[in-house]
Amino acid sequence: MKILHVLPAYLPAVRYGGPVFAVHSLCRELVVRGHDVEVITTNIDGPRDSDVPLSEPVWIDGVKVRYFASPALRRLFYAPAMAQALRHDMATFDVVHQHTTYLWPTWAAARTARAHRVPYVLSPRGMLIKDMIRRRSTVAKSLWIAAIERRNVERAAAVHVTSALEAAELDRFGWKLPPVIAVPNGVDEPHDGTQALPVAPDVIAAASGGPVVLYLGRISWKKGLDRLIYAFGRDGTGVLVIAGTDDEGLAPRLVALAQDLRIAERVRVLPRTIGGADKEYLFRAARVFVVPSLSENFGNTVLEAMRRRVPVVTTPEVGAAEIVRKAAAGIVTDGEPRPLSAAIAQLVRDPALARAMGIAGQRHAIAEYGWSKVAAEMERLYMSVARG
Repeated sequence: MKILHVLPAYLPAVRYGGPVFAVHSLCRELVVRGHDVEVITTNIDGPRDSDVPLSEPVWIDGVKVRYFASPALRRLFYAPAMAQALRHDMATFDVVHQHTTYLWPTWAAARTARAHRVPYVLSPRGMLIKDMIRRRSTVAKSLWIAAIERRNVERAAAVHVTSALEAAELDRFGWKLPPVIAVPNGVDEPHDGTQALPVAPDVIAAASGGPVVLYLGRISWKKGLDRLIYAFGRDGTGVLVIAGTDDEGLAPRLVALAQDLRIAERVRVLPRTIGGADKEYLFRAARVFVVPSLSENFGNTVLEAMRRRVPVVTTPEVGAAEIVRKAAAGIVTDGEPRPLSAAIAQLVRDPALARAMGIAGQRHAIAEYGWSKVAAEMERLYMSVARG
């Protein structure tokens, strides 16, 4: 089967977080399963451009990737040369998989696929959440939905979601939906070889001085990190490490909040991309991993923590919370400071409970969320909608 994936940014643009890595891992595994997989994307990397060839194939772990420039309207990831490539090549694909919403590549790919009668699967990747739309860019996103996105969704051959929570949120729009299929993200094995590599001094310093409560992911308003700091301030045990890419410039506010609460010496913020040896060092140091998000369609880092035998505290608004419950891999709790603090403190103060939950989570992640199993589920979805 020949499969085209379309998304606004791709490796090595690591700033875009979990969806990019999830799509890449899926594509890599589909190639292993014998499929002809291609990714079309832009070369946008935040305010800069990735140093990659344009319009020519680049092979990443066996996945064919083509990058296109965005000379204007970069907030929408507009890439006119991509439109030409879509028109030229669309008829050669059996199925198209589009990732995310509100952006030009998704609209261009959907329109071109419809024109060539090529079925497409659309993954909103957590962007179609009513409460989040109300909180940010309400007018702009509502207009985009009315003019473009609703049609893209309703005319898809299927909508792919990563959790039952995301499916329920999509249903709230009241649209005439095609089949909505839940296929979770998978998780890669930890990079054991990084243990021999040097770890950055700031990472070593951040993880020193007591039991570590870890948040690792994008530093964004919807991650609920302010309420995590409030929760952490209610208890005097351990150190809190918040690490990840900070495109929104929130780190100074988080540091100021910790100072206001007089816990600055116990809160360490690392506002940069964390990977490789640094990432594995933080996971090894962590007593508990916390995902306090206001909204999260899945939450890849939940599986990453589970795979590394770290118990998880998360909120019900995180799609992977259902996995934590099922696996007994941690605690799912309300995100307000009091219950969140109590859940964190319970695992910090009870190493035996933390260890048991970590073991249970690792066992479940290995058995159920390897990428080979996830890719097989996605393969079945593609075959159910592919033409001919």
